Amino acid sequence: MRQGPLAGLKVVEFAGIGPGPFCGMLLSDLGADVVRVDRKGQGKGSPSDITSRGRRSVGLDLKNPASIETCLKLMEEADAILEGFRPGVMERLGLGPDVALKRNPKLVYGRMTGWGQFGPYANAAGHDMNYIAITGALHAIGTSDKPIPPLNLVGDFGGGALYLAFGLLAGVIHARETGQGQVIDCAMSDGAASLMAMFYGFKASGMWKEGRRSNLLDGGAHFYDTYQCADGKWISIGSIEPQFYALLLEKTGINDPDFAAQMDRGRWDSLREKLGHVIAQKTQAEWCEIMDATDVCFAPVLDLDEAPKHPHNVARKTFVELGGVVQPAPAPRFSATPGAIQGPPPAVGAHDQQALSDWGFTDAQIAELRTAGALA
Repeated sequence: MRQGPLAGLKVVEFAGIGPGPFCGMLLSDLGADVVRVDRKGQGKGSPSDITSRGRRSVGLDLKNPASIETCLKLMEEADAILEGFRPGVMERLGLGPDVALKRNPKLVYGRMTGWGQFGPYANAAGHDMNYIAITGALHAIGTSDKPIPPLNLVGDFGGGALYLAFGLLAGVIHARETGQGQVIDCAMSDGAASLMAMFYGFKASGMWKEGRRSNLLDGGAHFYDTYQCADGKWISIGSIEPQFYALLLEKTGINDPDFAAQMDRGRWDSLREKLGHVIAQKTQAEWCEIMDATDVCFAPVLDLDEAPKHPHNVARKTFVELGGVVQPAPAPRFSATPGAIQGPPPAVGAHDQQALSDWGFTDAQIAELRTAGALA
């Protein structure tokens, strides 16, 4: 029995990389029955493949007509599907939205790409850094010397997977109300642009100055930055509001009158240097002792080994261990229908019999697929 607010939702995921699996993980963590269509015989499953957790895998040969028909039958039973191929690939397979929606008019057909289904870049290869580059996001992130990719959090996962999950669920609500399915064209470049809404507002109001590390939230302000401590570790300080800034000066023991000019951009560089000198006199642990859980807006900068052990994360059980692998727990949290990791990452084809049977295939039909070479 699957657990979470999406229990009863049936989703077909066509195996891919990056944001597609992450979207499938989000839906599964909240209880959706996500059946992943994998290429037959191409993976044994690994506990470290975290974004594949909680699914059931059916291994199919998509060059086999019987496999294509199997996919269409799964779509007939599904509330939604998600795929992350380049535009036109699903159509060439015979699995495009026109065919699928004829079989299931209520289907929500989610398409995840970097550039979208149309536009000059639509058929070009790319990665997260490229998708956020054309939105203004990459230009705004990094050092004064150069833009630096913020992992693949802004494009793949923030602008891609989260927007696709949001779009799929919105589509399902609409389909349940009206009986009408539709196609969700989820471009990571679109999502990353959407995430920049506040900053385009800053630009329009005159609050945003072009040039990295010259603005309030890009490391330009001395009171919103990271600082290295005596032991080489780092802390983060975000004392924007006047009362929080006053507390920062109190906790650091700073009484230099120059710091009174908090919002004078012309002084930010010199004040950062002075504040950095003060921070460098103590270790990270010492600053934690002074500033932890105060209104300074402070937190230590932790690495991936340290983060799961932090007392706040331990108290909230933000990280869990599954199959010997430490990983983030499902989020967000629901009071009445909490989500859960529904199972480990599956081996390809591990659930051929079980998943197909649960989704309406008879034993005889499954046997025919094996005979036809569609299944392992």
